[in-house]
Amino acid sequence: FDMIETVDSVEIAKEIDKRCGQIGKVMPVLIEINSGEEEQKFGVHPEYAEELIKEISGLQNVKVVGLMTMGPRFGNPENSRPYFVKMREVFEKIRRLNLPNVEMKYLSMGMTNSYKVAIEEGANIVRIGTMIFGEEN
Repeated sequence: FDMIETVDSVEIAKEIDKRCGQIGKVMPVLIEINSGEEEQKFGVHPEYAEELIKEISGLQNVKVVGLMTMGPRFGNPENSRPYFVKMREVFEKIRRLNLPNVEMKYLSMGMTNSYKVAIEEGANIVRIGTMIFGEEN
């Protein structure tokens, strides 16, 4: 893999660290944030992201390079804006910490219906699969 985009626990990060250590690789990862704090979704809640990243920053074979979220899905993309704003705030806060093995480069948020708002709020990775491939059958 070139990057793992769904790390949301120390346990997962430690397993990645162990396996990458065996092959001499440092794995870039995105921390998955459950920005809408939805029970049916994975990801660390925004208020715990800093604590999680501080723990992961001590691992030798994992490098945190940003955050990823799949926020609540709304018909109106503007309803996603507060979640994207919160993500950008968390992203910037972590960037300012200057932690070892943490280089906040990527903010992955927004999908086909909300990518424009996500970009306005700082996203530099968006997921537009439906726009490219069409609706799932």
